Order: sequence, then structure tokens, then C-alpha cells
Amino acid sequence: MVQFHPNARILIAGQAPGRRVHESGKPFDDPSGDRLRDWMGVDKADFYDPQQLAIVPMGFCYPGTGKSGDLPPRKECADTWRASILAELPNLELILAIGQYAQQWHVKKTTRQTLTQRVKDWQMHLEQGVLPLPHPSPRNNLWLRKNPWFEVEVLPELKQRIAQLR
Repeated sequence: MVQFHPNARILIAGQAPGRRVHESGKPFDDPSGDRLRDWMGVDKADFYDPQQLAIVPMGFCYPGTGKSGDLPPRKECADTWRASILAELPNLELILAIGQYAQQWHVKKTTRQTLTQRVKDWQMHLEQGVLPLPHPSPRNNLWLRKNPWFEVEVLPELKQRIAQLR
């Protein structure tokens, strides 16, 4: 569920694999991945090319189901492996921090901000090489409807940056 190569210039930092992805063994092999690829303007071949895109979630295994969806990623995964994996990616120019757990790790000085606030401040974070994104899960359809600025402002910039870095 992890893919990376030293040549990768883009990192997708997600949460943890969901049940379907856990079973397939392929990151973002679900409707969330379909939406994310659409947001990025890439096809599956480019998405799964580790020389173009590194995919390193905050947790490496399916954490189980909670009251309102999947449980948070297990903290020991990021604490144990994240820094050493990132050290193997010297060419990173853009980190897509998907969801609150990835954002809490990669987005500086925003621990008190909500996910919506971090995503609204996308331009400031992008200057640091990080683009905070909501999770592309169908469960976030309500968030996307309530925040139409995301599609209008953020997605065109995301597609442009991805095209430049590939």
C-alpha cells in the first residue's frame, strides 16, 4: 500500500488504507482514488508510476471501523517509518496532504486549525510545498457541496502543478 521511488517529485500523503484497498493491496483502488485522480488530472498508469508519484499513507494497514467510518491511522506507523521513508525521497517538490492526519504531520503551525481552515489557506501552505486537501471519499460529498470554492480555486491549481511536475 506504499509506493515510492527516489525520482518521485510528488508525494500523496493519505490517511490509511480503507477495507477495500486493504483487500486489494493497491493504494487508492476505490472510489476515493477515482476522485483523487480526477482532481489531479492523471490516469491510473501515471498515478501508479512510483517514479512520478510516491504514495505513503500515515498508517500502513486498515485500522478498522469506528462509529462514523474508519478509525484513525495507527500512530506508530508514522512515528516509526515516516521520517526514514521521506529521507528516501530527495526530489519531492509537492506534498498532497490528504485529510486531517496527514495535514497534522505535514502542514506547519496549524495544529489548531480545522481541516477546512487549512484547505482555505492552501496558497500559504503551497508556498511551503504542501497542498492540504480534504479526503476524496464519497463520504465528503457534503463538505464539497458546502465549500464550492475548493473546486473553483484549488483544483485548477492542483492540476496545473501536477502537470508541471510530471
